[in-house]
Amino acid sequence: MGHFLCRNTPSSVTRNEPMTEQMTGAQALVRALEQVGVDTVFGIPGGAILPAYDPLYDSKKVRHVLVRHEQGAGHAAEGYAQATGRVGVCMATSGPGATNLVTPIADAYMDSVPIVAITGQVASAAIGTDAFQEADISGITMPITKHNFLVTDAADIPRTIVEAFHIAASGRPGPVLVDISKDALQATTTFTWPVQMQLPGYRPVTRPHSKQIREAARLIAEAKRPVLYVGGGVHKAQASAELFELAELTGIPVITTLMARGTFPDSHRQHLGMPGMHGTVAAVGALQRTDLIIALGARFDDRVTGRLDTFAPYAKVVHADIDPAEISKNRHADVPIVGDCKEVIADLVAAIKAGSARGDYTEWWRHLDAYRETYALGYETYEDGSLAPQYVMERIGALVGPDAIYAAGVGQHQMWASQFIGYENPGSFINSGGAGTMGFAVPAAMGAKMGRPDKDVWAIDGDGCFQMTNQELATCALEGVPIKVAVINNGNLGMVRQWQTLFYEQRYSNTDLQSARRIPDFVKLAEAYGCVGLRCERPEDVDDTIRKAMEITDMPVVIDFVVHQDAMVWPMVAAGTSNDDIKYARDMAPKWEHED
Repeated sequence: MGHFLCRNTPSSVTRNEPMTEQMTGAQALVRALEQVGVDTVFGIPGGAILPAYDPLYDSKKVRHVLVRHEQGAGHAAEGYAQATGRVGVCMATSGPGATNLVTPIADAYMDSVPIVAITGQVASAAIGTDAFQEADISGITMPITKHNFLVTDAADIPRTIVEAFHIAASGRPGPVLVDISKDALQATTTFTWPVQMQLPGYRPVTRPHSKQIREAARLIAEAKRPVLYVGGGVHKAQASAELFELAELTGIPVITTLMARGTFPDSHRQHLGMPGMHGTVAAVGALQRTDLIIALGARFDDRVTGRLDTFAPYAKVVHADIDPAEISKNRHADVPIVGDCKEVIADLVAAIKAGSARGDYTEWWRHLDAYRETYALGYETYEDGSLAPQYVMERIGALVGPDAIYAAGVGQHQMWASQFIGYENPGSFINSGGAGTMGFAVPAAMGAKMGRPDKDVWAIDGDGCFQMTNQELATCALEGVPIKVAVINNGNLGMVRQWQTLFYEQRYSNTDLQSARRIPDFVKLAEAYGCVGLRCERPEDVDDTIRKAMEITDMPVVIDFVVHQDAMVWPMVAAGTSNDDIKYARDMAPKWEHED
């Protein structure tokens, strides 16, 4: 008879050595997680998942992190995945526990983040009866998961876990839900390892077609004004080195989306910055005037393109992506390439080296450098001595440096973090791009720090976002996760207020957070959570405050940066308008040269 408790697992059992034992479904779940290499799970126990928490108590390989809200568990799993490149894991009980994971699952789906969410479900005989704490989480999450499973037989648990991790991490990464009924967790089963996956029809294409590669190389050789439009897929494919080689080989300008910041170094001469709604004038102008877009792991989303029918009107498009559904979805691809970006770019480099023609982009760079010099990023300073948020970002970037990991919430502070902190390394900027999830920063930073304890991790948050998930500071304090949280506190829901200023005649409906009254007082709040709380209100104190936070390495630190409420994010392309209509400050548009 086999061992029932995971702590009794013979030390001679290696991860891939065949084994057969009798155990409960819950023990099989924990054992399977150990076998696929999970070291951290973020979650909260509850009735339906409780059987799984009992053997988890004995696991020597899996650390469970007790979060304070299931949304925090999901975002922490995302942060862990983004920082490590491994699959993040979160766990919750049935009903409200599972539905609290919906937001991070949707977030992970939009940004192609590999996570596995494990939820307990009511006993299989009670499914569909509106039993206590029942919710059809498989049905709820079907549109926002790469795949999901409802497991009602204990024997299926190990195989399902292996399949879930394989699906989450392979092809275009994404979230996978595993919902397990309580009786399946409690039943006795035979645990056999290794298991055979049963995934007929799931075969992501990773090798690009050589004919398409040759055609792309030909278009690159013929182009006069090409642009490399780099999306998050390049980072997901761990292809930054290949991208660097392609850029240096060709001399083509590089644009990195919000999800690709750091994939190509900001300091590189060929880097034009971020495209889109709050992108640089040089990046937006380059895309509007290019004759060839080489899109790598990007999806032509509305925040990049502006009004789609006016986007890049002179451009042919080479579009490489591992997900065939993205190619030509929004913009027709003249050369579609389905494949993993690492392999696509490596093959492109080889094809370009094999060809004799090289483009001369002297005239193209003359235009782009003029954009860059004339319309460099800048910001307003305030005569009353109040703090410009962009200055705070500049100083954090300068003092903390490019080797740290930065996790941002959503809104103005996210855009300023993207614009004014320099990113040199892939994966150094973690944020919620597609879904735009407020409350992302603190739990994502926690997950990133737990995945990469060797890294300094800073959460860049807004005072609105921070109040959605700051309860995870308790988790950070108790688990010994010394993240730094820079709260950019303008007393308002800043991005919404900016839109109200520009488009709603300054009618500030429900965007004032009343933080002038210090409700809550973020310094006291931090201290109540067992963290260090600091406050900075003047430009001359910024450096000392950041340095003081950096010196504290044994507990979380929250800095309340009180900034001017009227600071805005520029440049800006208003929603639904053409990128040609970009403004680099209020009522100030760049003068584009005449296009022949």
